[in-house]
Amino acid sequence: MKWNKWNVALLWALALVPLVLVGAFYGRLPDQVPLHWGFDGEINGYGGKGELFLLAALGPGMALLFQILPRLDPKRRSYERFQKYYVATALVIEAFMAVIMGVMLAEILRPGTLSIGRVISVLVGLLFMFLGNLMGKVKPNFFMGIRTPWTISDPDVWNRTHRLGGGLFFLAGLATAASAVLLPERAVFWVVLGGALAAALVPIAMSYLWYRKKSAGTP
Repeated sequence: MKWNKWNVALLWALALVPLVLVGAFYGRLPDQVPLHWGFDGEINGYGGKGELFLLAALGPGMALLFQILPRLDPKRRSYERFQKYYVATALVIEAFMAVIMGVMLAEILRPGTLSIGRVISVLVGLLFMFLGNLMGKVKPNFFMGIRTPWTISDPDVWNRTHRLGGGLFFLAGLATAASAVLLPERAVFWVVLGGALAAALVPIAMSYLWYRKKSAGTP
């Protein structure tokens, strides 16, 4: 898999946004800053403002991994069959991390401006919907998608599992985004938890059952 130079430039531009934001506002930040919020928007974790640089460094770290992992994958040739979806996923995740950092800084500098629990839940829901929409297009590999012994062993099981998983992730994301807007903040946690567990565990279980049926020659 070869990255287009413009995609690489955009990937790294997005990856560096969190570092730029932290650097730009660092002098205006208090020494102790909130680093974690609950679904109800209440702060439940503080740290030194320098720790924001560590969080921001996740962007470049992820960008590097996105470029390196296809080269390390034993199924590296598969990436050519879903390259544009892989690149799109990398770009969207980097953009997601940049927006999250912007939301955090906005809340630190002007507390109460945003309902941070709701905003982040909506963003997570949109990310789930995006990933769910692309999941069925991902081909067998060792780093992206629902990787179980049964999906890796059989392309047909991989495809069936990812079509199912994609639909469930999309629905989980839609439910998460909707609940963040419509439901009390404390209820959002259970929607997110239930949706994420269903989207993760049901495809894993089905991949095993489909593999067993195929191995036994059952249609």
